This record gives sequence, C-alpha cells and structure tokens, in this order.
Amino acid sequence: MVLRMTEPRTWIITGAGRGLGLALTDAVLGSGDVVVALTRSGTMPREHTRLHTLRADVSSREACFRAVEDAIRLCGRVDVLVNNAGYGLVSAIEEVDETSARDIVDTDLLGPLWLTQAVLPHLRRSGGGDIVQISSVGGVGAMAFFGLYNAAKWGLEGFSEALAGEVAPFGIRVTIAEIGAMDTQWATGSMRFAAPDPAYDDAREATLGTATVPWPVEATATGGGTAPSDIAEHLLRHVDAGGGTPLRLVLGEDAHDQVATVMNARALEYEAQR
Repeated sequence: MVLRMTEPRTWIITGAGRGLGLALTDAVLGSGDVVVALTRSGTMPREHTRLHTLRADVSSREACFRAVEDAIRLCGRVDVLVNNAGYGLVSAIEEVDETSARDIVDTDLLGPLWLTQAVLPHLRRSGGGDIVQISSVGGVGAMAFFGLYNAAKWGLEGFSEALAGEVAPFGIRVTIAEIGAMDTQWATGSMRFAAPDPAYDDAREATLGTATVPWPVEATATGGGTAPSDIAEHLLRHVDAGGGTPLRLVLGEDAHDQVATVMNARALEYEAQR
C-alpha cells in the first residue's frame, strides 16, 4: 500500500469487527487514512493510532445519528461512509416470523438508510465525499430461501440509485458494491435461520444441499470465495479514483457471471413479452 501525501480522510465503516469490514479497516489504515469503526460490541480485534472504535447498533436510527456526531467530534470531519454491517437469513417466505423479518430489514436496509441520512449534512457542508453501500449479487437476483435477505438488498440498491441522483450536485458520490462469494463467516457465524417447516425439506435440500437448518458451521466453512482483503483493496482503489467510476461496482471472482446470468435471463423474459 502506497501512502498518500494528502490530508488523511476519515472513513466510517460499519460492521468493522470482522470479515470485509475488518479487511477494509486494515486497508484504509494502511493507506494513511483514519477509520471510525462501528461495531455492536464497541470493540475491535486490533488497535491503531488512527483507529477510533464506537459502539453502535445500526438498526437504531438514534444510535446511527449519535455515532456520526461522535465521529465528527473525534475527527472533525467525515469523508467516506461504508455501510457494511449486515447478515443473511435462511428462510422460506412462509417460514419467516415477524421478528426475524423486521430484524433483517432493520439491519440490512434501514441501518444504511439511517447512517446515510446522518452523514449527508456533513458531506454537503464539506463539498463532497463518498457513500459506499455494500450489497451483493443477492441485490440483483433472488434465490429460494434467501427472500428476506434479497428483499433488504434490493431495497438498499433501490434507494441508493435514487440517492446517487439526488446528491451528485453536491459532489457526493454513491457506490453500490455488488459482491460475490467471499471467504468470510457470512454463511456460518453471521447466518441466521428461521424455524424450518418440514413441508419445505425437499426444496431446501435441492436448493441448499441440505434439509438441515441451522447447518453445522464446519459444513460450510470451506474457505471458498474471494479473499476479503482483495475486495477491500478494490474498494479503496475505487474511492481513490474519484469521479467517473460506476454506480454499481461488481467485485469477486464469481460476481460478474452471476450478475450477467440474472440480467440476461430478465432481458429475455421481458423481450418475450413485447
């Protein structure tokens, strides 16, 4: 990593304690910038002179606004917001209960909304900045038994595309990162499960390879997918590149093919209905 010879930027990164959030924190610190890491526990697995850690539950609008104000108080400014916090939910639509549905929407969709609202006045006053929304290929297509996760990510992409048009006149850039499979704990420690209905066991096994949920951690901890550090480096380079870069940034070894398959199938379906 080459250090920049400019004034350090301040990044707010949610879900910074592990996975992609931790990898991005390391990459940003390595570049010479400052990180305000938001985690549920208020702790990080490392220390650094340019790292500030704040406790924040992103599902709470009040907590999100308070965290941004604390970041401004600590660092004097915010230049980049990365909405990374989130998790997956394995559930047939019929199986999901109200609490699980509201929880994933509160975290994966409304959390980014609240933090975006909180940071925008500061970015407008400073004349620009970046908002990076961590989505996935699941924000483009949908898969059986991931419907609520897909719904949250589709919603994230929807409001973020509208947001990009609203804030461009202020010099604020919005990026939607559509990420494929990563070598993280997303499918294991970060996954939640609805109580299974045996009526869906056959479909669950055909789709997921097992009718057993929750599945054992060791069953999916294969280490497959792109390394989070590689994704983090791409995200850092994208922010460094400034304007003229895509709204949707497709990252990961399998991401382009997955997105292309979904979009091609959708185009053919629309074309057949002329």
